[in-house]
Amino acid sequence: MTAELGEIGLTPRMHCVLVHALEEERTQAQLAEIGDMDKTTMVVTVDALEKAGLAERQPSSTDRRARIIAVTAEGAKVARESQKIVDGVHEKALASLPDEEREVLLRALNRLVTGHLETPVEGPRAARRARQRG
Repeated sequence: MTAELGEIGLTPRMHCVLVHALEEERTQAQLAEIGDMDKTTMVVTVDALEKAGLAERQPSSTDRRARIIAVTAEGAKVARESQKIVDGVHEKALASLPDEEREVLLRALNRLVTGHLETPVEGPRAARRARQRG
């Protein structure tokens, strides 16, 4: 996925932000949660999208304190192209399975992510190692 999206200048995170920002008005924090990104990663991702002219931070239409990630016209075009790439990667990954097995696998995975795996469990924060001077 990373290699194929890289051919159009996107990362999987950039694709995720574009696609979900197109669905409805969402804040950076909401998009970070959807994409399971920490705050720093999200900022870097949105900065890259802005630099590429694919998205921009704008005031929310419903909350004057909030800022949303708005996808530009070029960003929407790139998101459509990237979605085709993502769909193709998924299709290739499942291509070796007969149709009936593919359906069973997809149904089972869907049941897992909409069932007990739907709500992520936060683990303890790992301690950071001190920088080593060399």
